[in-house]
Amino acid sequence: MENKENKSNYLVQGTILAVASIIARVIGMIYRIPLTNILGDEGNGYYTTANQIYTILLMISTFSLPLAVSKLVSERLHQGQYKNAQKVFHCAMRFSVIAGGVISLLTFFLAGVICGSIMKVDNASYALRVLSPAIFIFAIAGVFRGYFQGHESMVPTAVSQIIEQIINAFVSVIGAALLFRYGVSIGGSNTSMGPALGAAGGTLGTVVSVAVALVFLIIVYSMFQKANRKYLRHDQTKKKESDSAIYAAIITTILPVVLSTLIYNITPTLDQSIFNTILAGQGYTKEQYTIIYGIYSGKFYVLMNVPLVLASSLAPSVVPSLSAAMINGDYRDAKLKVRTTMRYTMIITIPCAVGLAALASPIMQLLFRDSHRLPAGIMQAGGLMIVLFAISTLSTAVLQGMSRMREPVKNSAIALVIHVAALILFLKKFNLNIYGVVYANTLFAFIVCALNSMAIKRHLHYRQEIPKTFIIPLISSAFMGIAAFVVYWGIDHLILLAGGSDPSSMLLYIANAVAVLLAVVVAIFVYGFFLIRLKGIRESEIEALPKGATLAAILRKIKFLA
Repeated sequence: MENKENKSNYLVQGTILAVASIIARVIGMIYRIPLTNILGDEGNGYYTTANQIYTILLMISTFSLPLAVSKLVSERLHQGQYKNAQKVFHCAMRFSVIAGGVISLLTFFLAGVICGSIMKVDNASYALRVLSPAIFIFAIAGVFRGYFQGHESMVPTAVSQIIEQIINAFVSVIGAALLFRYGVSIGGSNTSMGPALGAAGGTLGTVVSVAVALVFLIIVYSMFQKANRKYLRHDQTKKKESDSAIYAAIITTILPVVLSTLIYNITPTLDQSIFNTILAGQGYTKEQYTIIYGIYSGKFYVLMNVPLVLASSLAPSVVPSLSAAMINGDYRDAKLKVRTTMRYTMIITIPCAVGLAALASPIMQLLFRDSHRLPAGIMQAGGLMIVLFAISTLSTAVLQGMSRMREPVKNSAIALVIHVAALILFLKKFNLNIYGVVYANTLFAFIVCALNSMAIKRHLHYRQEIPKTFIIPLISSAFMGIAAFVVYWGIDHLILLAGGSDPSSMLLYIANAVAVLLAVVVAIFVYGFFLIRLKGIRESEIEALPKGATLAAILRKIKFLA
């Protein structure tokens, strides 16, 4: 009974964070549409460059603090050491202020050197300077999020993420529009000033939104502490950990995570640097290669992150839960958690990847009004990459939850070396242009998946179940993709046929939008039908999900369940 309740709570908490993250990503995707239109492909290249550098510097400083705090707090709470868990929070907070503050200042003063000398994109420095305070603010917010996650409460993190994205959406779009116009007015013959300052205005939303989210987390923490004081009073732990021991534990936990996530997040920056250098040598102008990479990063990457949100959301919930199971020596429960999270992720990620590939061009036209072949081609080429990155993200979190912190670092480092060699080969030898970036990233994710899977099998004596996790979702997604494409094609042509022989651009857009939305609705039903009929998910598993009983009742009513 305890295991069942534990599993249910674990799924509920993971789902809460996943749903909130999906909402946040959808908001992020929606505001990126007007932002992309305001900045243009050149401005989008500057915006993406600044964000990639910001992400790497965040990784170096304090991005991994939430996971480290979550793991350390969870381990101590599980042993009834409430005072030591609280001490972890205080030490982590001091650590975040120092590390976040130092990196934030260095980023501001060295932005020109980083963007100009290293990335070869000088105009991205405006956006990076605007982003620099967000590193300090995010560091503090991360400690609060990790503290709540260590208490197996994902709600504060979930709500703060939604608040963050809503604020970010408004401020980014308004800031980009205002500063773009200002840049054009002062730029004169320098046509890049508008996109450069517009990108800086877009990054302003990140700073403001993280600050608002931090205020929310502080309020929740003060309310939470009222209930937590009684546990602290009744804590009978005799051994009080010293500050130095906790700092050592934080650093020991954080370093492998930093290195692992740094490799993941340095990959896009390395990609862009290599891509820019090689294309410049092939005769492309700075504006041309910036625009091409802007399409990849500002359109494909934005859409790719929507299905990946489930893996990145389940990771914070699986680490403390898996850590507790490993401390207890309950390997059966640990295996169950790994199997459940992987299946849960694949059941959603695989159809998302197939759907994006099947409707690549229509979706690009709907979201970005871009009917060119390149954006759709990138989306179709990157379908497998989406699935593999979801698996690699989740398997990395599993190893971290098992306290095998060095394994993901080693595996990611091996994959990165092969990735860089493959990328140079694809760009120089085969002249694949931006598709070389997509294929090299697919190879990177595949190698990480393979090495992580071998490590999990070695330490947990566990092998992932294949048919229900991968094969049935893939078969169901194939039927879904065919159905979605057929429905889209039929409805789009019917609307245009009714509109006459020379349809207006507005009618073309409306026809595409209606066809895409109806195709997505049909796709969901087709996928659900085949997934259930092929026994990819059981009725009991549906009922175990949050609001699962209601969902199962609806499925029985429409004859999806027997």
